[in-house]
Order: sequence, then C-alpha cells, then structure tokens
Amino acid sequence: MTIQGQVVLTIRNEQETALLARRIAKLAKPGTVLALDGDLGAGKTTFSQKFAKAIGVEGVVNSPTFTIIKEYDGASMPFYHMDVYRLSMEEADELGLDDYFFGQGVTIVEWASLIKELLPPDRLEMYISHEGGEERVVRITGIGEPYRSWCEVWNEMGAGNDDDQV
Repeated sequence: MTIQGQVVLTIRNEQETALLARRIAKLAKPGTVLALDGDLGAGKTTFSQKFAKAIGVEGVVNSPTFTIIKEYDGASMPFYHMDVYRLSMEEADELGLDDYFFGQGVTIVEWASLIKELLPPDRLEMYISHEGGEERVVRITGIGEPYRSWCEVWNEMGAGNDDDQV
C-alpha cells in the first residue's frame, strides 16, 4: 500500500520558488526523485533551475527538452534533469532511467506523469498550476518514505515559514 502526504502552496514570485527549491534541496540525498508536472509555462524548469542552484550546481541549467537528460555536478551530489515530454513510454523504458533514479544523485523529471509506470515507487510529486501573473499553486504529494514525512513536517510547521525553519 502506498502512503501519501500532501501539501498545497501558493507561490507568488520567483523568490518564493527559490525558497521552496531550497527547502526541498536541504532534504535531498542520493536517490531523491522529484516528479514535476504542470501546464506549459507553469514553472517546472524554473523550479529545476532553482533546485540545481540550491544543491550547488554552477553554471547554466536549461531545459533538457531536446536532449532528454542532462547531468550536472552539484556540490554534494550529481543532479539529473530530465524532460520526458517528447518520449513514448517505450522510448523512456529503453533509456535505463533506474540508473538515475537509484543512482548517486538527485533526479528531477519534468512531465513525469507521462512515464508514471517507470517512476520509482517512492518519490515527491509536484504539480505546478499557473494562476496568472507570477502566482503559482504547487501541489506536493509525498509517495512513500521519506517524502510522506516531509509533507507532514511542512504541514505541521505551516507552508509560509522562513527558510531557516525547515
């Protein structure tokens, strides 16, 4: 049985996107998988860029739309950034994604719902909705451990707390 926890946040600007990315990055360890979904332009790549910066990736992080997977060196671990929008399930299955999901780095998969059957059983799912202007609503679902616990802690402390209280 899959155990889930959920958090819903309103993000008003890019600085708050960076704050959320830092909060999650503080908890990330090798094997962490973040599954991102949302409409075009909702902020999946922006979140990924802020997350990469938070784990110490230097240089430009851009969308892997055409390369599918980009690998970066972070200060504490590698960062694997995937965009599976243009892949069929069969093509994705042939890429050997488990090597990334269960590897030595942290993985973000944009458009993750397109390959849901290939995702690891434990992951943090994030759905970003564009609400107009810079505002976004982010629905975070922790599936399995430690992600369910992360959501429970965030709910207990309140979504709007300062970064140093995570």
